[in-house]
Amino acid sequence: MTKYREILRLNSMGLSQRSIASSIQCSRNTVSEVLQRANEKELSWPLPEDVVEADLQYLLFPEKAQTSSRKVPDCEYMHRELAKSGVTLSLLWSEYCENCRLGGEIPLMYTQYCNYYRKYAATTKATMHIQRKPGEQMEVDWAGQTASLVDRDTGEILPVCIFVAALPCSQYAYVEGFLSQNQESWISAHVNAFSHFGGVPKILVPDNLKTGVEQSSWYSPVINKTYQEMAEHYGTAVIPARVRKPKDKPSVEGTVGIISTWILAALRKNTFFSLSELNEAIGDKLDTFNRKPFQKKPGSRHSAFLDEEKHTLQPLPLTAYECATWKVATVQFNYHIAVDNMHYSVPYEYIKHKVDVRITRGVIEVFYNHHRICSHPRLYGRPGQYHTVSDHMPEKHKQFVEWNAERFVSWAKQVGPNASAVIQAILAGHRVEQQGFKACMGVLKLADRYSLVRLESACARALSYTPSPSYKQISTILKSGQDTLEEAATIEQPSPPSVSPHGFTRGSTYYGRKS
Repeated sequence: MTKYREILRLNSMGLSQRSIASSIQCSRNTVSEVLQRANEKELSWPLPEDVVEADLQYLLFPEKAQTSSRKVPDCEYMHRELAKSGVTLSLLWSEYCENCRLGGEIPLMYTQYCNYYRKYAATTKATMHIQRKPGEQMEVDWAGQTASLVDRDTGEILPVCIFVAALPCSQYAYVEGFLSQNQESWISAHVNAFSHFGGVPKILVPDNLKTGVEQSSWYSPVINKTYQEMAEHYGTAVIPARVRKPKDKPSVEGTVGIISTWILAALRKNTFFSLSELNEAIGDKLDTFNRKPFQKKPGSRHSAFLDEEKHTLQPLPLTAYECATWKVATVQFNYHIAVDNMHYSVPYEYIKHKVDVRITRGVIEVFYNHHRICSHPRLYGRPGQYHTVSDHMPEKHKQFVEWNAERFVSWAKQVGPNASAVIQAILAGHRVEQQGFKACMGVLKLADRYSLVRLESACARALSYTPSPSYKQISTILKSGQDTLEEAATIEQPSPPSVSPHGFTRGSTYYGRKS
């Protein structure tokens, strides 16, 4: 904008037009035109204090203050549309011209149309540098570019996701590769990052991914339960960035771009067969990157971290956080819940209730209304396995589970040796011993009706009849009272035949040969 006041002031001091033009960085023709218009309008220095440059422009050159008859474009609309895929300024200008023709208005030329948008973008995209405090934040994100592994057996190329964490104050970074972006990898990456930094920042700034934020909201975001539990373990807070606002975490976004060049691109010609090999190579490149000197200030990321930030981090807890995932399960009618195709028992009182399940590498914990109701060692291997605690079962189910051969034999020994022999005979008489459990139960339950003494006596009588007595035989003996009869001490021997008193009876001598 032309400095009208300065031209008039310098002219009043007696400077030449060439000197005035050189002083205010404008052409001599402009100075001459302004002075000529000032003489015509009878304006001279000093001017009234309330007269500003805009007023002088209106007084000296009123034709320039007239508004253009051309339609001014909607720059805010242009900005929104340009964010969409495939939309360009040329396309928007064509649509703008068509709308002007339909509305009987005069459109701007393409260059002026673009100038309007550039001025708008320059004002709306203004940024502010925020000075970060040491040890205050740690920004985390997954890099868009991936590394790769080669399967030794199949030769298949496996993608490796790259986790990046950065401390905004010193720009000190941590990088690690994982085979997936699941919950376990996300938590393990944070635990390893804290260990690498040797401390914990006050705030974590993640993106709005599901492993970190279940429901994004600027006012009240819902943090993932496992992620929140990890943050509480380390005494830090999670404040996620706004959706699609990468400038909320510029340090990690910038580090991601640099990491893609200094680490991933540098390792592009190397072949790795295991994740540990890849992470070892990443660690070497990361150390070089952190020790690389700054371009515009002394020191490096590593030296800035040691001098300014490391001592401000919160100390690590005594034990590292064990990664745990949460799920909601419904207790089925068999008082079990399913976790990863394995089944774990829950007290039967919670059948058809929804419970929260905390899953770690070695333990399954079940919570109801934030109270832990049971826990189990985690099962691995063949799917479909059951881990059942007897205290979780109804009484009738407990009795059924306790049925086994050893229990029946032990029970029978309390009755007597004959009862024990009968039970063992019944169990041995079946191809599968479980087939004889009901018969054993029936025999032993007869003691409740007839007493232990009679049952033992009945078993002894049954064994005298057969080496493999049945429940029906023993029951019949007790019902008929045969167990109460005294057994004959000895078996009577047959007596010699006596002489019949009847005369018509012929003996052996009758048929004998006479001598």
